[in-house]
Amino acid sequence: MITISAMPTARSPGIANRLVCPACGNDETFIELAHDVMLTSYYHQNSDGSFTHESDATQINGEILLFCGSCQEDLTHYHQRFREMIF
Repeated sequence: MITISAMPTARSPGIANRLVCPACGNDETFIELAHDVMLTSYYHQNSDGSFTHESDATQINGEILLFCGSCQEDLTHYHQRFREMIF
């Protein structure tokens, strides 16, 4: 007698390094929270006395945390991977 075992189901195609919240499954929205931040804004004064925003410079001196945008689970453990995937 020959026994035929079921073929393993193929894994649905996807992105292997996609970040997914282990608590709720969210894979779209994330929140990065930086502590002890210095934000410097640059402005140009126009001839009529009004100001136009030119640019900003940010210096982060403290800890940076990562949270799920859906359930607010702390995902700081994945922060380095998150930063490597920002283009």
